[in-house]
Amino acid sequence: MTNTKQKVRTRFAPSPTGMLHIGNVRTALIAWLFAQSNDGYFLLRIDDTDTERSKPEYEAAIYESLTWLGMKWDEVAHQSKRLGRYNEVIEQLKKAGRLYACYETPEELALKRKSQLSQGMPPIYDRAGLKLTAEQKAKFEAEGRKPHWRFLMNDAPIEWNDLIRGAVHFEGKDMSDPVLIREDGNPLFNLCSVIDDADFGITHIVRGEDHVSNTAAQTQMFEAMGATMPTFAHLPLVSSAEGAKLSKREGALGVLELRDDVGIEPMAIPSLLARLGSSDPIEAYDSFAPLIENFDMSKFGRGSPKMDPDEFLRLNSKILHGLDFERAKVRLAQIGLEEVTEEFWNIVRPNLETIKDIKEWWVVANGPVTPIVADDAFAAKAIEFMPPAPWDSTTWKSWTDAIKTATGLKGKELFMPLRQALTGMDHGPELRDLLPLIGSEKAKARLLKQAA
Repeated sequence: MTNTKQKVRTRFAPSPTGMLHIGNVRTALIAWLFAQSNDGYFLLRIDDTDTERSKPEYEAAIYESLTWLGMKWDEVAHQSKRLGRYNEVIEQLKKAGRLYACYETPEELALKRKSQLSQGMPPIYDRAGLKLTAEQKAKFEAEGRKPHWRFLMNDAPIEWNDLIRGAVHFEGKDMSDPVLIREDGNPLFNLCSVIDDADFGITHIVRGEDHVSNTAAQTQMFEAMGATMPTFAHLPLVSSAEGAKLSKREGALGVLELRDDVGIEPMAIPSLLARLGSSDPIEAYDSFAPLIENFDMSKFGRGSPKMDPDEFLRLNSKILHGLDFERAKVRLAQIGLEEVTEEFWNIVRPNLETIKDIKEWWVVANGPVTPIVADDAFAAKAIEFMPPAPWDSTTWKSWTDAIKTATGLKGKELFMPLRQALTGMDHGPELRDLLPLIGSEKAKARLLKQAA
């Protein structure tokens, strides 16, 4: 664990162009846990400069997702409100000669890249824009062309110590000058992100390893702005359980989808994602406290971790099995089952995979149930030896012992017909516990093939 108490400042920077999914939540979670474990600061930065794709409902979903997960932020910033600041820095970089205008069309750039590749050369921009005279630029402008602007990379070596990857090395001379401003004048992610990180004093940036080359270019942008470069932690991308790249379905599994459609408890998600790819075992947690206390970035390896979405359900069931009734009442009320008693909860919770499953057992106990009775003679014998009310936890044994003595049946041949008749199912909670909740009246009706 780092010893930079009170100094760590991290951020999560989602774009409100879609729903928050487990891929970017994992990044957010690790950045958040790093801040929490160091008594640090966590910035939620909304990257909403893409005005066409950014939607208020997606931004609202970001807040809702993080709040539901229990991840609190210290401050919210919107890139759309910082355009003036971006333009200030852009002018500074232009005056310093680090931003230069280029007039190639996308088609012309594609041809250049194709030509370079055909000659076995890396597709690095040839800096033709730097060689343009004022007359040539004026001619392009007269033709209606608008320039895009590139950042002039220095040839110097680029090095940093990554918290996940260790020592990272690039050669500036081998890198193409990145485009930082589009033809419409809008600055791109690479530049806006650097300005924000510098202005908000971000000390540690957690993101996917697919951003490593961006980081290499950004190191020189921080330097050109006179800003201190943050410490980076590039997480390896998650693969499927089979080791392949996550499918769109697995990688884009929405947080609110897991909540609303699957019925996942919020802590099931960080229980998996906070430990995925680390040396710590994945366990079910009902609070963030142990995850924060034991968090250490050095525990994460460089190998691509494998994720099985079904693991959420396994962890979810463990959380529910340990959930006491006082906390369960809140969840039960949310699904319209305020009338569930503590006795009922304690009986059925070992059989729950999601909180929604309790509805099934509530119906089993209270009806109506469509019984499965294949042997009327057996059902009649069961009714004959049915113990008198009231029923308690000893009723099931005394009843089945009597039926066993009278019929000679035992094991599955005895218990399964009773379960199917009483519950309409072939699995579920111990009938010893469930039977008192069903009661003798409904039990008799179901043995008589009456829905009750």
